[in-house]
Amino acid sequence: MVLSLIRRFVPKPVFGAYHFVLALIAAAVYRHPSEKLIVVGVTGTNGKSSTVQFIGRILEHTGRRVGWTTTVGFKIAEREWVNDKKMTMLGRFQTQRFLRQMVDAGCAVAIIETSSQGIAQSRHVGIHYDIAVFTNLTPEHIEAHGGFEAYKAAKGKLFAALARAKEKTIHGTPVKKASVVNVLDEHAAYVLSFGAGQAYPFGKQATDVVMNKNGTTFSIADTAFHFKPIGRFNFENVLAAITTCQALGLTLRDIADGVSRLEPVPGRLEVIDEGQSFTVIVDYAPEPAALNATYEALALIGGRRLIHVLGSTGGGRDVARRRVLGQMAAGHAAIVIVTNEDPYDDDPSAIIEDVAAGAREHGKRDGIDLFALLDRQEAVNKAMAIAQEGDIVLMTGKGSEPVMAVAHGRKIPWDDRAAARKALHHL
Repeated sequence: MVLSLIRRFVPKPVFGAYHFVLALIAAAVYRHPSEKLIVVGVTGTNGKSSTVQFIGRILEHTGRRVGWTTTVGFKIAEREWVNDKKMTMLGRFQTQRFLRQMVDAGCAVAIIETSSQGIAQSRHVGIHYDIAVFTNLTPEHIEAHGGFEAYKAAKGKLFAALARAKEKTIHGTPVKKASVVNVLDEHAAYVLSFGAGQAYPFGKQATDVVMNKNGTTFSIADTAFHFKPIGRFNFENVLAAITTCQALGLTLRDIADGVSRLEPVPGRLEVIDEGQSFTVIVDYAPEPAALNATYEALALIGGRRLIHVLGSTGGGRDVARRRVLGQMAAGHAAIVIVTNEDPYDDDPSAIIEDVAAGAREHGKRDGIDLFALLDRQEAVNKAMAIAQEGDIVLMTGKGSEPVMAVAHGRKIPWDDRAAARKALHHL
């Protein structure tokens, strides 16, 4: 309440200065821990959490101690736990405290999922980044930023900060700056224009690419790779991780060995298997571009029918995408079940109706192949009850998140994976 009043009555430049100064204070309080770590920042619309974790796992395989912060979870050396904050990039003091704990735990590398909203609020200030990774950029969070160009500019600020920063020295060894950029994305040139360290492009270096339900095989400079998580979006995420590790000095042979051991990130195309005769998959995919990538990945699996359980978020997040999500679900799924997701202070029934309206526009009929159920567990139960042998039940919007954000700032316990297992056990 107090923060909302401040935002309403305090001019934006003043509020922006407050965020900036607070970030500098946080870094000072924790004695500038990022000066003692190689810091990798991963930004983009989609794939950030997976890319962070893939980088970290590969580095761990080569014996390096790492820490990370992502939408999915946190890691400091051997300790790893789930992110229940409903924030991609934590507040300044929390992030600096984590970085200090990473230093104290003997970590060599910190990998920070760096969101556009975090950047816009100067949460990246006071973190001395060495490598910035750009995954992709699609129209998302537009309302929060006031337009796509402002959203794009927020991403660019990370690379601008990297370009301005001086190179650090750790244990007598200079740390080179680098930009790892997805050149398959149409905004790659914008990101590279900042000249932030040495450019490491990715997206076109792989050859002999073969994707199927068992994963992906490919080659880079005569080194063979095999990667278990399916889908083109996961392929691009692992290329980002490979290229980042090259920028950190790893050999392709060591990287390939680490890549072969990678597992899917929790809540990202995660299969729930309780012995049922149909496939159940939990995925995050909260917005159209990510959802389209999920559908492409599911095409590799095949299946008799697709039953899709989805919703859309509240809290002022891109209202226009609600109908689009409904339209997309109706175009790909035989049966669409619309339910609650993260309404925040918005009316969850109104959100559900917006998504369902999009499905109706694409030909779905209430009570036949379209169902709107406010209770998410009831919606999951419905999907499992309808599913037949060979079908795929897809649950999107939550992934591995352990809470649901509801009115008055409350977060109630919720886990799509647990809900799926509960429903399957009651069949």
